[in-house]
Amino acid sequence: QVHLVESGGGLVQPGGSLRLSCAASGSIFSIITMGWYRQAPGKERELVAAFTFGGTINYADSVKGRFTISRDNAKNTVYLQMNSLKPEATGVYYCNANIRSNCFTLSGYWGQGTQVTVSH
Repeated sequence: QVHLVESGGGLVQPGGSLRLSCAASGSIFSIITMGWYRQAPGKERELVAAFTFGGTINYADSVKGRFTISRDNAKNTVYLQMNSLKPEATGVYYCNANIRSNCFTLSGYWGQGTQVTVSH
């Protein structure tokens, strides 16, 4: 079993910054993809930023130039540095990963989510 634990959400004023962390633990052979999704109130969950298979990075157009995803492979952790935050960034941020627990088993996992609120 694998667990994803997010941290770092909170309330921030427009123009401010937050850094989210997501740590994977458990039966991990290799992490294939790992990244962040956001679900705003009344909207579907959408990709924010993620490391894809092969190590390339995808960003949503709305966050390019302001958000940066990074990772620490030794800690099985990804980070999302969010700068110049706008009110429309408000939502629950979920960590997602596709992880092999052995050579034959690939499964997708979601964290519990962390709330980000951008408001005065």
